[in-house]
Amino acid sequence: MKKDKPDPNSVKGISRRNFLKGFGITTVGAAVFESGQATKNLKAAGLLNVSDSIPIEGAKMILYVNSKEYSVHIKPKETLAEVLREKLELTGTKTGCERGSCGACTVLIDDNPVNSCMFLAVDAVGKQITTIEGVASDENLHILQNEFIENDALQCGFCTPGMIMSSLAIIKKNPAPDDEYIRKNLSGNLCRCGTYPKVFQAVIKAAKG
Repeated sequence: MKKDKPDPNSVKGISRRNFLKGFGITTVGAAVFESGQATKNLKAAGLLNVSDSIPIEGAKMILYVNSKEYSVHIKPKETLAEVLREKLELTGTKTGCERGSCGACTVLIDDNPVNSCMFLAVDAVGKQITTIEGVASDENLHILQNEFIENDALQCGFCTPGMIMSSLAIIKKNPAPDDEYIRKNLSGNLCRCGTYPKVFQAVIKAAKG
C-alpha cells in the first residue's frame, strides 16, 4: 500500500501551518487577558465583540429604546429580545422560533430591521432601538398601524408587531415601494394566517399617505 509522504513542516501530525495558527490564537488570547489596551485595539479592529469584554455576570448598561434611556443589567450572552421583554417589560416584541427565521421579534436598530432573538443586547448599547411600543405618537396610531387595521392585514396578530416593524423600515428607506420591493423586504416575516396580500396593500397605502 502506498503511503503518503510525511509533511517536512509537521511534527507528530501537527503541521507547521496549524501550529502557527494555534500559536497566534494563544498569543492574542494572552494579550487580551494581560492588557486592557490589547482588548481596546482588538475592538477597534473589529476582532472582538463588546460581549467578549464584559464580566460573565454582566454589568449595568444604558439602552436607548423608543427615545427613552434605560439603565439595565445585561449579561454578555443575553439577547435583545430577552432584555426587552423580561427586563424592560416591552412585551410587544414577540418571540417565535428564537432562531431568526420567523421575524416575529423584529425591532429597528438605527432604523434597520433586526431579529432581536439573534441580536445580543450588549451590541445594541449606544444605538437607537425602536420597538412596536414606540411606533405610535402619544395616543395617535402611526399611519402604517392604521392601514393595517383598515386593510384587515392581521388575524391572530402574533406576527403583526414584527411585520409592522419591517414594514416601517421599508417606507423609511423607500417612500414609493412597489409590490416586488415589499415582498422582498418582508420575506423574513412569516404569517401563519396567510394575510400577506393585505399586508402588502397596507404598506403601499401607508407609503402613499
